[in-house]
Amino acid sequence: MKRSLSLALFVTATFMLVEAAVGYLSGSLALMADAGHMLADAGALALALVAQRFAERPRTERSTFGYRRAEVLAAFVNGMALSGVAVLILKEALERYFSPVDIHGRAMLITATAGLCVNLVVAAILMRSQKDSVNVRAAFAHVLSDALGSVAAITAGLLVVFFDVTQADPLVSSAIAVLVFWSGFRVLRETAGILLEAAPPNLDVGAIELTISETPGVGGVHDLHVWRISHRFDALTAHVTLARGSHGTEVCQAVAERLKEHYGLSHVTIQPEAPPPDAVVRLRASRDGGVISGG
Repeated sequence: MKRSLSLALFVTATFMLVEAAVGYLSGSLALMADAGHMLADAGALALALVAQRFAERPRTERSTFGYRRAEVLAAFVNGMALSGVAVLILKEALERYFSPVDIHGRAMLITATAGLCVNLVVAAILMRSQKDSVNVRAAFAHVLSDALGSVAAITAGLLVVFFDVTQADPLVSSAIAVLVFWSGFRVLRETAGILLEAAPPNLDVGAIELTISETPGVGGVHDLHVWRISHRFDALTAHVTLARGSHGTEVCQAVAERLKEHYGLSHVTIQPEAPPPDAVVRLRASRDGGVISGG
């Protein structure tokens, strides 16, 4: 995974400099926007690489879960960066729409086409690794949206070269900004849920509670918490009230086995609690010394 990230970072950062230079010299905002997006890509890949190294560190007495959340934090920062880039692109696009500038369409078209090829190469490098890490998946989302941005820049280049429609450049840049913002929003939504310890979207907490309640030996369940530490690392804790005559160790083992079988949860902590005592009947003495039951 680290090798893929390193190679993708090198390719992206190198072409970003080329695209920014050509965009500046040709006057193309679409190219500059795409270069800005590639800058965000390079930052995403760099953060992913650093976070991956942190995530591989062993747990300590201070960090009992290890540093798995480093990946999530890096992805969250990437999402914020994407959203910020989108706002800057949109602002510049609006200004250029009402005040068009001269654009060298051919240089823009050639560079945008090369940018699409680079993005596809980087996406191919990251495709396998992105399935195993939310952090790499965030970087992968950057690259895919950037590939769409390159397609948009190519479209703008064609319109400028063959039809002299200079306003196509800011319009396409706005479309790129929307793509960038959507990518950032998706990453922020996923990572914010993890950081806020929300229940994983693939798990139904109500169904999990019912599964625990229906386990033989369980009289009730409360204080149920389900959250995600990092990608593919979900955790659950719960208190179960034992049914009368049930053994705590056996019940906890049965609950853990059912949770793993039905929901794939393996990091489970179940605390058994003794069943409540039988209803206590209050007694009071009558005037003649007899015993009368009370409510």
